[in-house]
Amino acid sequence: MRKFDFLRVYFIGIGGIGMSALARYFTFLGTSVAGYDKTSTPLTRELEALGIDIHYSDDLSLIPESFFITKETLVVYTPAVPEDLKEWLYFTEKGFTVKKRSEVLGMITRETFCFAVAGTHGKTTTSSILAHLLRETGTPLTAFLGGISEDFNSNFIWEGNQYSVVEADEFDRSFLQLEPDVACITSMDADHLDIYGNKEALQMSFREFAAKLKPNGKLFVRNGLPIQGITYGIDDNSDYCIKNIRIEHGTYIFDLGTPDTILKGVKFNKPGRHNLLNGLVAFAMAIQAGPPLDRLVEALETFKGVQRRFSYKIKEENLIFIDDYAHHPTEIDAVFEAIKEMHPNTKILTVFQPHLYSRTRDFLAEFARSLSRFDSVILLDIYPAREKPIPGVSSQGLLDLIQNPKKKLIAKQDLVNEIIAQKPQVLVTLGAGDIGLEVESLKQALEYEN
Repeated sequence: MRKFDFLRVYFIGIGGIGMSALARYFTFLGTSVAGYDKTSTPLTRELEALGIDIHYSDDLSLIPESFFITKETLVVYTPAVPEDLKEWLYFTEKGFTVKKRSEVLGMITRETFCFAVAGTHGKTTTSSILAHLLRETGTPLTAFLGGISEDFNSNFIWEGNQYSVVEADEFDRSFLQLEPDVACITSMDADHLDIYGNKEALQMSFREFAAKLKPNGKLFVRNGLPIQGITYGIDDNSDYCIKNIRIEHGTYIFDLGTPDTILKGVKFNKPGRHNLLNGLVAFAMAIQAGPPLDRLVEALETFKGVQRRFSYKIKEENLIFIDDYAHHPTEIDAVFEAIKEMHPNTKILTVFQPHLYSRTRDFLAEFARSLSRFDSVILLDIYPAREKPIPGVSSQGLLDLIQNPKKKLIAKQDLVNEIIAQKPQVLVTLGAGDIGLEVESLKQALEYEN
């Protein structure tokens, strides 16, 4: 890993999932770390438990005095930070070295053998599977993940520094800061149109990312995407392919074909064809580090998952409760198909919290179509994240378009009572906002009622 010429690192937006992984990294190296975020969360409290000084008001007086030494402090920020934030304005105006999270990630990983996972969907699950496969086969790696791996109980893994695993985030074109040795592209659906304007511009950015690979680098792409690379898919003629799928006790069992061999009876325990594809490309990428194939097969079966990625919270005969991060129509469709495959002939209640006014506006009809597939729908208000409201864009507008008589828009504080009243067979909570903070209390209430 690259040696940084700074004694201290200050994070503006330290509570973000990607920012917090970097904060853990610098803390692990023994660098002094501090930061600001607007709200306290379980993630920031974990960082505080590591000794990191964090405050939650935009107030310069709360920053530890030593971090005001210009030449000794690196300032890292997330693009979600408002431009009128006083701390941001101070550091940029006073001559500090200020870098985006993605720039720092690029600097850290440049001198490693870098695995980068790109795509509008599936980055976190794929990179977590890849990190798990590499660690279980004894590969020395550091990983920066966009979610909490259930195998590591963290979004940061340090098992050596020869290899690195990172998510290549297309938001704000961040992934163009990376120069990977091996990369994959899982999907190129329209998203982040507030940044790109249209799907064509987003796809062009993915092509720019592919051109960033080091000489002799390898690019894996899901079969059917409009970009050249080593292909992977299910039941097709891909270079890496899954065939003869069956399900036994909630586990996928299948044959996995590589360019050199066919591995029979491979097992994978995460539901959904989208997760099978994530597992397949992670497996194909891990092969490039040279571990024995039989050990990779064993490791694939033991992958536990990622928090909020088709996470079973309750799995009883009369109640299934699944929580998922899905916040795009394609992701919602994938969750629906996975539930139908694993739990056929059940009635499904979904709770969805839209994420961002711009995304809700840009995919309003697509969201309505995807949500209409469920047997019952509960909507929460839009989670704004970094955005201010857009006139005419609301959860009520989305609700009006859903073709399903069993639909409601409710306040978050009424969620538990409404779900209990509906008595679902399968409950799924969806969204990338703060709906995830409601899951544990909801689980407890449902277990009490059950």
